Amino acid sequence: MSQVAVVRAADSERDQRRAAAALRAAGLTPGDRLLVSAASSPALLAVVLGALRTGVVPVVLDPALPAAERAGLATDADPGLDVGAEPARLLTGTDEAELADVPLARPMHYTSGTTGRRKGVWSGVLAEDDARALAAEEIDLWGFVPGDRHLVLSPLHHSAPLRFAVHTLLAGGEVLLPGPFDAGRAAEAITTLRPTTAFCVPTHLQRLIAHRDVDWSSFRRLVHAGAPCPEPLKRAVLAALPGGSVWEFYGSTEAQFTVCSPEDWLASPGSVGRARPGRRLETDERGQLWCAVPRWARFEYWRAPEKTAAAWRGDRVTVGDLGRVDDDGVVWLDGRREDLVISGGVNVYPAEVEAVLDAHPGVVESAVVGVPDEQWGQRVVAAYVGPVDPAELAAWARERLSPAKRPKSLHPVTELPRTSTGKVRRLDLPGVLGL
Repeated sequence: MSQVAVVRAADSERDQRRAAAALRAAGLTPGDRLLVSAASSPALLAVVLGALRTGVVPVVLDPALPAAERAGLATDADPGLDVGAEPARLLTGTDEAELADVPLARPMHYTSGTTGRRKGVWSGVLAEDDARALAAEEIDLWGFVPGDRHLVLSPLHHSAPLRFAVHTLLAGGEVLLPGPFDAGRAAEAITTLRPTTAFCVPTHLQRLIAHRDVDWSSFRRLVHAGAPCPEPLKRAVLAALPGGSVWEFYGSTEAQFTVCSPEDWLASPGSVGRARPGRRLETDERGQLWCAVPRWARFEYWRAPEKTAAAWRGDRVTVGDLGRVDDDGVVWLDGRREDLVISGGVNVYPAEVEAVLDAHPGVVESAVVGVPDEQWGQRVVAAYVGPVDPAELAAWARERLSPAKRPKSLHPVTELPRTSTGKVRRLDLPGVLGL
């Protein structure tokens, strides 16, 4: 099969020590930033962990960023060292430095949300007790053990894929790096290398389930997040994988909020589970979700105190998502406030309309957005992927949605516009559809 890099914990530990020694020789101290914008590789993992375990904060950027955007983020991050696309240059020496048992910081990622200027998510250097609690929380939640083989399907410059890979290595397991996502290559890796864990987004699942000749039997935990998973796809994945193995979570670059077991999802299809251990979720008067988080999960927006202040109320934080928490503590997402459509004074949550459209057997996935309307203020329109005729889908929607929530036009497309993390760019839809 195609070349897959296998990162073993012991080998990576040696390289982490070399990276830490190189950073020390370059004059970096705890709290300094190390800028890196490289493709996924064993060297990238070693440099990130070598930095984290000495209190240096890696700022991990997408290597595909346009030069001007990268330059702007580099200026904003104010790094002590920029190794660009060549983290391996920190591994060429033979000197090795001592490492803490756990990361003493979190990487700084810039949010890649659907709108607005990117914001750096900064946690600084953690106290030792907090650092241990942060690592233990992640390892305990997903049950990482030395026997794990973790398959990386998303680029490591994103926060969740990096977090899963890092904690697999910290637990003594192996990380498999098959390169940029390709359904055929990923299917071959799953079938032949027998990974036990993976993190992915629904787009990966959609393409792998369509591939059909995948042997999923080695998985004990496959976790998805990053975008809503249409119910038909989720059920297909649950049917294909070993019982109890398909989990999801709701979180963001900034913070982690819920975890959803297969049992919880089957009991409440379409939900995103319950609050993670040590957290509490509630909504405010506008329906915006707030999460009380432990001390080690706090953050600020880098050099943006006004944005930080808007995100926090005491120990509670919000990233602007709308949702509900039912009487059983199950969390349901309604979308983001900037996605909210107000048509004739009625609040329309795109996620609710999308769930109805996605339930049609001829729809693979859909996305809903509001466009200006002289009479109603906004009208609801939808784009969808799938073979169903728009008239048939409109009839389906009429039977299941109140008038204000029914899409006024339905547009079949070959694919939906997405961010690099797999989130649908709803606000790009009017331009894509020529509306």
